[in-house]
Formats: sequence, structure tokens, C-alpha cells
Amino acid sequence: MSHKIVALPGDGIGPEIMTGALEILEQLSNDFNFEYELEIHDFGGIAIDHHGTPLPDTTLNACKNADAILLGAVGGPKWTGPNNRPEQGLLGIRKALGLFANIRPTIVTNGTSHLSPIKESRVAGTDFIIVRELTGGIYFGEPKSLSTENALDSLTYTRAEIERIARVGFELAQKRRKKLTSVDKENVLSSSKLWRNVINSISVEYPEVEVNHLLVDACAMHLITNPSQFDVIVTENLFGDILSDEASVIPGSLGLSPSASFSEQGPRLYEPIHGSAPDIANQDIANPFGMLLSVAMCLRESLEVHAAADKLETVIYQLIKEGKTTRDLNGQYHTSEIIQFIKNNL
Repeated sequence: MSHKIVALPGDGIGPEIMTGALEILEQLSNDFNFEYELEIHDFGGIAIDHHGTPLPDTTLNACKNADAILLGAVGGPKWTGPNNRPEQGLLGIRKALGLFANIRPTIVTNGTSHLSPIKESRVAGTDFIIVRELTGGIYFGEPKSLSTENALDSLTYTRAEIERIARVGFELAQKRRKKLTSVDKENVLSSSKLWRNVINSISVEYPEVEVNHLLVDACAMHLITNPSQFDVIVTENLFGDILSDEASVIPGSLGLSPSASFSEQGPRLYEPIHGSAPDIANQDIANPFGMLLSVAMCLRESLEVHAAADKLETVIYQLIKEGKTTRDLNGQYHTSEIIQFIKNNL
């Protein structure tokens, strides 16, 4: 069966890391005998330049008909006006595709623990996923208002929204070490009281999964002092936004962190968590590992080519262990050299 993949290189370093990722994807398809159809479309700032909007209809329609979407990065100082910002394309595509769950792995291997800003003894063996609810919570709650004297934001969640994200977390935990940590602020927030009640009610469907509840401030502390204790963390939008950014520093560089966004039935979107880094664009020094690890997630979750995903991840972490990295990881190699190293080792 042939899978349809849409690539959105985007802005800044996005096109160069996407080019390398697509070369690796092609080699893996030959080595592991899977087929795919590829379409490349404008998205973000480049789409504003070419089409007047960050999310053209042609791009959106292609994404809706895809099995998986690969995204490089969007944004830059060129597009800083109040209207038609590249980042609006991200919100638009999330809404149009119903992307309600963000999945962010944080992994520290034996060969990468020295890169972390945290003591190796604390981060060794870290391997967890943060599952963040993307479409509810205080970012989208109504009513909201702003005046010179007062401001109002509304934090709302429905049972259905919590059940939906909870099942994503439980399903992932079921496939992993069977530990789920639900993060809330139940001692203060009504929405968190509902959150905790729903997590407990869903947990009976997954008797093999151990469930722990943790207040968000305590979780923020434990992510630094003992990150290896976690397996799957599930939380609401605002808390997940903050905690996943905190967790991103644990491996040692934003350039090592992939992510995925899931819908209920439609295509899934895979992207590195770093920005477009326009200051280093087109210099062949961007770290491609986050993009490549996002490709590995795509291979595993959407294309279900597990052996290819495992192989790519193994090669990446071996290169890092050998010090074959870009300068953000204290290495001396160029983006194109990293891509060639991976090709040679596949």
C-alpha cells in the first residue's frame, strides 16, 4: 500500500532540514520496501509571499487528503505585521484537521546524557512522552476580554475533551512501560477537579496502566530532579505548553526534540519543536536531528514501518554518541554532512 505524505518545508531552516529528511525517507523506503507518494507545498511565510496567506487552499486540501504531514518550521522577522502572520497557518491547520493531541517525546540515551545541562546521574535513562491537549483550555475559552483596567481569560474543559486526550495517553502508556502521570492543579481549579475525575473514570478501562496524579508545580520540579521516573504525562493545554518546553532542554538542545499532533481519524502532523532560526538559515549549520526524529515518529505512527523507524533512531543516537553533531551540540559538522553520515550508516 502506498502512503500519501505532504511535506511543508516552511521558512528559515525549514527547507534545508526538510530536504535532508526527504532524502533519508527515500533511502529508507528502498531499504525497507515501503511505498509513498510525496507532495511538497508552501506553508507559513513563504506561502504569504507566494499566495498572500500562510495556509493556501491548495496546501490545506493536500493535507486533508494525506496520510501524514511533515512540517519544517515557520516564521521569521520578515513577517511581523499584525495580520497574516506565518504562525496563523499553524492554528489554521490544527483547527481544520482537528489536531487535538500534541505528542512530545523526551529521550536521553547513554550516548547523549553528557549533552544535558542537568547532571548525567539525574537524566540517565530518561524516556517519557508529554501528551498535551491542544484545542481546549484557557487559550480557547470564552468569554475573554481586555481593557486598560481589566482582563479576562476563561479556562473551560468538557468531559468529552478530557476523555479524548486521556485515551491517547492511556493507549501510549499501554504500549510502553504502563505508567501514566496526569498533571493538573486540582487543589485550586474547578477544571482540574473535572480533569482528575475523568482520568480516574477512564483508568478502569486500562487496568494494566498505573495512574498517578501530580500537581503541575510538583511536576515541573520532578522533571528536573528526577525525569527518568516518568513514562507518559498527560495534561491540559496551558500546563502542557509550559512543561513540554521545560522538558525540551533535558536532552541538551531543542534540535533533538521531535513532536507529533494527532487527530481522531485524519492525518497526523510531524515536526521538530525548534523554530525557523532565520539567523542561521542557508548556512548549512542547522541541526537536522529533530526533523529526522520526527520522520521516525511518522514512520512508526502513520506508516507503521517500525523497523525503519528503529533503524533511523539508532543511527541518529549513535552519531550523537560519536560526536558527529552540529555546533549547537558542540560539534563541528554541517547539516549536509550529518545527512550523508546517516545515509552511509543506514
